[in-house]
Amino acid sequence: MLVSAKEMLTKAKAGKYAVGQFNINNLEWTKAILLTAEELKSPVILGVSEGAGKYMCGYTTVVGMVNGMINELGITVPVALHLDHGSYEGAKKCIEAGFSSVMFDGSHYPIEENIAKTKELVKICEEKGLSLEAEVGAIGGEEDGVIGSGEVADPAECKMIADLGVTMLAAGIGNIHGKYPENWAGLSFDTLDAIQQLTGTMPLVLHGGTGIPADMIKKAISLGVSKINVNTECQLAFAAATREYVEAGKDLSGKGFDPRKLLAPGFEAIKATVKEKMELFGSVGKA
Repeated sequence: MLVSAKEMLTKAKAGKYAVGQFNINNLEWTKAILLTAEELKSPVILGVSEGAGKYMCGYTTVVGMVNGMINELGITVPVALHLDHGSYEGAKKCIEAGFSSVMFDGSHYPIEENIAKTKELVKICEEKGLSLEAEVGAIGGEEDGVIGSGEVADPAECKMIADLGVTMLAAGIGNIHGKYPENWAGLSFDTLDAIQQLTGTMPLVLHGGTGIPADMIKKAISLGVSKINVNTECQLAFAAATREYVEAGKDLSGKGFDPRKLLAPGFEAIKATVKEKMELFGSVGKA
């Protein structure tokens, strides 16, 4: 059964570790992440961007697949199904479809409009027992065609949004989606510290977890980050393992072309990546 991310993140914040949000793109991704979470007894958040939701034939399809897998695989750890960087309309659709958590990314709206729309969603999510993530200060890089340059959020604006009753807050601290460029300036820990001091016990979210050095991740967790999003890293691992399989000509021998065989090395690569991240984030054994 899907759960809201509230309890797992409250525990993570108090226990100084973080829960990983791993974005899903298809059946292999979902199965690999769920099995790894179960093996490591770690809570987990499955992230779905609006683009990935469309690719997987809509949100009800995603909910059906995830619920079916939790049941068939005997998953006992807490699992939240979360809309990543949702629009206001997208968030409402996911709530209707049966997601247990949504993110409303109102960071591109003027702060007043971001507040008004967030308030409405807080009310709906509270009624239904869902968790809600809000964002202040755009996250850099590219996500479904939206490009940002790694902006830094205003701590006072963060407090305004946090005070509306959201469950968790994503704040730009120089992090970006995708691969980090050579000249990346690193995370702004001063900003993170200032945000944490104003938002207190609220779990903070770090987007763009791929490629941030381990010591920076650990420092961010010590400063109140309780949810870290990983997507690109699993995609790169999957692609590299699939390339290796094809380049070795394994798809040409016997039944090597069977998708179950063809996609198996990529599936194992996702599992290995998720395991590495859960160990780094400190969520192993916390289910």
